[in-house]
Amino acid sequence: MTTINLKDFYPWYTQDEYIEVSEEVAKELRASKRYEAAYRRRVTRNKAQYSLDCDDGIEYSACVFEPSPEELAVRKEQLKMLCYALNSLSEKQERRVEARIFDRKKLKEIAEAEGVTLDAISDSVWRGLVNMRNYLKENW
Repeated sequence: MTTINLKDFYPWYTQDEYIEVSEEVAKELRASKRYEAAYRRRVTRNKAQYSLDCDDGIEYSACVFEPSPEELAVRKEQLKMLCYALNSLSEKQERRVEARIFDRKKLKEIAEAEGVTLDAISDSVWRGLVNMRNYLKENW
């Protein structure tokens, strides 16, 4: 039996805690610790901490900063005004604009779901957006 310190192997141990384990377990824990240290050295030596070309969002997060509280407040106010503008439309226009813009449905899908022509949906969505723009111009 070998005595090991759990603080050396597990980061959540903040104080020394010694236990006795079998020789095989101690050997595996030490091997794992050495493997992790070697991996960290390889990553650092090869400068492979980050790759901006792998499309996992690192490049975006490195280039774009978190919005300030003022920007967040402005965005919240803009969203509130857009909701008011959307609610100012008639029931049909509201439903159709919401399906087209927010749900990203195609005009053909909306027309088939409501049983009307494609032109009727297109005109309704267009007029709804114009009415929303006019509402925002008057009330902003």
